[in-house]
Amino acid sequence: MTDTDVAPTTPGTGATDSGTVPDVRRRPRPTGWIAPTVLLAVALSLPFSTLTLPGVFEGTLNSPPTLHLLALCLVFGGLATSYDLLYGRVGLLSFGHALYFACGAYTAALLMRVLELPLLWSAVVAVVGGTLLSLVLGAVSLRVNGIALAMVTLAFAQAGSILLARDPGRATGGEEGLPLHTAAVPDAFVGVVNTVNLYWAALAYAVVATGVVWWLTASPVGRVWQGIRANEQRVAVLGVNPYPYKLAAFTVGGGLASLGGVAYLLVTGGVTPGITTAEFTLALLVMVALGGAGTRWGPLVGAGLYTYLDHRLLQLGGSDAFTVLPAWIAAPLSQPLFVLGTLFVLMVFFFPGGLVALPDRIRSALRKRRSSPEE
Repeated sequence: MTDTDVAPTTPGTGATDSGTVPDVRRRPRPTGWIAPTVLLAVALSLPFSTLTLPGVFEGTLNSPPTLHLLALCLVFGGLATSYDLLYGRVGLLSFGHALYFACGAYTAALLMRVLELPLLWSAVVAVVGGTLLSLVLGAVSLRVNGIALAMVTLAFAQAGSILLARDPGRATGGEEGLPLHTAAVPDAFVGVVNTVNLYWAALAYAVVATGVVWWLTASPVGRVWQGIRANEQRVAVLGVNPYPYKLAAFTVGGGLASLGGVAYLLVTGGVTPGITTAEFTLALLVMVALGGAGTRWGPLVGAGLYTYLDHRLLQLGGSDAFTVLPAWIAAPLSQPLFVLGTLFVLMVFFFPGGLVALPDRIRSALRKRRSSPEE
């Protein structure tokens, strides 16, 4: 790649308008914590709220169905944030991120079922195992770049998916998956009556994943990642070897995904091979793109919207909510994949910066309109 190959990118992608690499030695600006604090306070208050939003959620905000859906949104929000560390922050297109998510879920489930380890120790071993797996596979995969990297990671993910589906030694449950071994789980995380505790666990995971990614991207390591995304060869010319930095991002992302697998196992009460497929990683890519790749809030917003629509549209499609609409409208609206696919295409064509970039685009359009001379 030559200097002329670097095109200007939008803010948050790591490149400047001139295509130059940011100075990796410059100390990053301190980030504001007012918005995160307010949003965290709102998230903490939801289990105590009896507010009803008709058509948006079933029942009150603190009802078990609503809290379960919100918990799933938080789990996938944290997972999408871990994937954005690779894709949005460093520019690594991986189709194998689901493998580490599944590694965390399946390892924890097997340890609790076979060895009868308690939840805490099973989670620790699962996260360590998923982190080591991402380190080993990343060390191999990152020897190539671009489409080749995507294909290598896809091959690893497909191998893992086939292995789990074939149920070696009748350990993984095959296509049926594995249910949560409740005997090894504290009673506080078992049953519908404890949905609020599952929500707390999902919120804790989302906070940890987001906090780790934000902290790393604001550090000197994050500046190097930003430079790699802009132009990897220029970073190498500056005397910095990009490989260990890319491997670090790959490993951290895999470890956070493994932790998300444990949270997912708790929230859903089981695990199936469906979370190991390349389609699942593609869904993560859509989540990140919807919200805005390489941004602070983009992965959380995109994952929350994707998960909400994926579950809520199925529920509405089986109810009387769409009966008042013509059949040619009600039929596609009841299919989450159709709605999400259409939304993704619209975002790519008209709002490439994602949902979080909409306010800036609107303000910019208004400023241009006001500054333009009246005809």
